[in-house]
Amino acid sequence: MDSVNTLEPTRTVEELKELRRLTGDENGAQRVAFTETWAKARRWLEEKARAAGVEVERDAAGNLWMTLRGKSEEALLIGGHIDSVPNGGWLDGCLNTLAGLEILRRIGTQYDGRPPVTVRLVDWADEEGARFGKSLFGSSACSGNLDMAEARGLTDKDGVTLPGALHGQGIDFENVKESNRQLAEAAAYLELHVEQGPVLLDLELPLGAVLGTFGVERHALTFHGQAAHSGSTPMNRRKDAFLAAAKMSPEIYRITERHGGVCTIGSCLTKPGIVTSVVEECRITLDQRHLEAAALAAMLGEAREASKRFAQEGNVTVAWERLWQIEPIPFDDELIDLCDAAIQETCGKSHRLPSGPLHDAAEVARSRIPTVMMFVQSLHGISHNKIEDTREEHLELAVRAFDRLASTAMEWIEAR
Repeated sequence: MDSVNTLEPTRTVEELKELRRLTGDENGAQRVAFTETWAKARRWLEEKARAAGVEVERDAAGNLWMTLRGKSEEALLIGGHIDSVPNGGWLDGCLNTLAGLEILRRIGTQYDGRPPVTVRLVDWADEEGARFGKSLFGSSACSGNLDMAEARGLTDKDGVTLPGALHGQGIDFENVKESNRQLAEAAAYLELHVEQGPVLLDLELPLGAVLGTFGVERHALTFHGQAAHSGSTPMNRRKDAFLAAAKMSPEIYRITERHGGVCTIGSCLTKPGIVTSVVEECRITLDQRHLEAAALAAMLGEAREASKRFAQEGNVTVAWERLWQIEPIPFDDELIDLCDAAIQETCGKSHRLPSGPLHDAAEVARSRIPTVMMFVQSLHGISHNKIEDTREEHLELAVRAFDRLASTAMEWIEAR
């Protein structure tokens, strides 16, 4: 049976619109994890999965698994997340879960409900981390990389703890890492996502194959000088912490010109923070990302040296505090090739690019499961925003190319 004749990409687009009506408002998507709106979205997805004739279960971390048993227990995993940030984009994460559902329907029809390998769709719990500030909760619990002590202490803006919110959803926090058993037979993992940036848009291409996720170095830099009256202190006598900190802004752009990647100063806080005083203390946050570990280390080293130089020039001091770090996570070379080929067969042209944002795919790859992602063009190059959008014809191409990738990945698993 020809898979093209049983796959219905238009149905995926209509279901995405249905989900938007069910869980969104004029401000965007409202599917924040561990809330009633998120639970409603999951019930809706579960009903559609059961109607497609697949097994449905929730694991110890609250991840939702939809399984089509095959002749082999070896499993092709297709993953995504239905949760969103508040006022988020209508396609972020949920595009994958609904494209994956359509692929399960096609495979079930083509193979009369028994494909050569097991195929599983997973809706990861709380990819966004919007409520508790900790992204990739479900996938990191499943991979075994979740920091239990850190997660146990997380609270939302109302003082509700993460374990408390999980309890409200019937999930025992202390047992979440038992979800790891779900990966026992995993042979490959595929994920589809809106790009969230403008690379494909600028290239006028609908789809791209993802090379991996950036490594991240995230630090706070505190420059310390001396408060002094802004009217009576000559310019040459000042110990202005803000002046030294401000020099970092153009410097991080020069660093990225040399090495690639991205650098961002995302916040700036001054003390005493009044118009009549020279700044005594200035705290900025620096986020640096690159796909290559050596380049990321060089970027960090150059930023450190620059901060020391600017502090010395301004007769102030600087202290660094690491906020978070993760290594670059490259995806599987063979699966990248398969992804690239599926895109070319569908669209005629592909592009390979890294992912700046993290995704659940990164946690799966850390479990040494061969992994790849496919990106579809973002119409405005914007995500985590209600204006996020993708052309419907590009969404349909994404479903077709992703389905093609799933087929070749199944063959790849069989041949190993």
